[in-house]
Amino acid sequence: MQLEVIGVGGAGCRIADAIRAAEPAGHSFLTDVFAFDTDDAALNRTVLPESHRYRYGAGSAFDSGLEAAIETGQEHAEELLEVLERGSPAEADAFLVAVGLGGTTGGGTVPALVAALQRLYDESVYVLATLPADREFDADAGEPSGLGGGSRTASATSEENTPPRPNAATNAIETLERLEGLASAIVPFDNEAWLRPGEELADARDRSNRELATRVAAVFADSGSESDGPVAQTVIDASDVERIVGNESAIVTLGYAEQTVETKRSKFGLGLLPTEREVETREAVSAVETVVRKGIRGKLTLECEPETAERGLLIVGGPTAWLNRQAIAEGRRTLESAIGGSGILGGDAPRPDGETVFAGVVLAGVVSARLEELRAAGDRAE
Repeated sequence: MQLEVIGVGGAGCRIADAIRAAEPAGHSFLTDVFAFDTDDAALNRTVLPESHRYRYGAGSAFDSGLEAAIETGQEHAEELLEVLERGSPAEADAFLVAVGLGGTTGGGTVPALVAALQRLYDESVYVLATLPADREFDADAGEPSGLGGGSRTASATSEENTPPRPNAATNAIETLERLEGLASAIVPFDNEAWLRPGEELADARDRSNRELATRVAAVFADSGSESDGPVAQTVIDASDVERIVGNESAIVTLGYAEQTVETKRSKFGLGLLPTEREVETREAVSAVETVVRKGIRGKLTLECEPETAERGLLIVGGPTAWLNRQAIAEGRRTLESAIGGSGILGGDAPRPDGETVFAGVVLAGVVSARLEELRAAGDRAE
């Protein structure tokens, strides 16, 4: 599957950077990665080539609020589509638009951009959206050290300190509502849930981005993108992903787990002449079962009860010798049991040079209390 990634606003651009860095060697799944922002300085902090960075609008922030940013987004959406033509958008199987909610830059622009992409292309347009942490809008949650302005959240905090954003929850919910009916699916990442005790947002930024990018790569860097490597027993392609996440703006959450495995043995145990080791069935089954359970029941990008999901997708990857067919099939049954439904697909992703067995989990159509918490916080702020 080939994915076109577009980062919008400070948070979105940093997430796009992280996804580009997470692309597995030898398993390319990105057609292009673009960064769009109203701030030259923020764009210059990305590692993307200059041709794939673009400044639009008249300034670096929208102090007058989300409505002004929405107008700017509508004015510049077609312009941003023209910039995408610098790459190869027609070769993409789907688009992934990354944005930080809570601010105005990305949240104001993304609905218009998603609508324009849907008009021009037949492929699905998914939105990857970070949700603001409580301390960004709650004065009682602690002093906001290192908070970024605009759309910069825990996933994209700028180096300078800026004041808290009392309208962050309101902006996030309003943007999500505007995306409903436009985005094929919405994948939230809840910054609040991913903060460690005592951790500042600025310190969490890079780690959160890596966690999110790892999950994106696990799901989209499918084994079907390589012609000269091992072929998966079951290949997951763009139509399979679309079948699970749908095209009606379902809320989607991603899970992930990995386990390091031993792939080499050396003669006499001295590090000499390393060779491929034989993997016992019980070892492979145990590794796969462990990562599948943790992927389903572990930390999700948006916390929810798996039972609320309407559909699910499971990708199990790693060194070929460790991808036990029986264990993978059992993993699919585990996922089916977890969500209490039959809308399940599963595939494998051989990584001959890998040193971990991993599971990428997609839960689609979920219900999360966190979104209601943000809605209530937004109501209190009005």
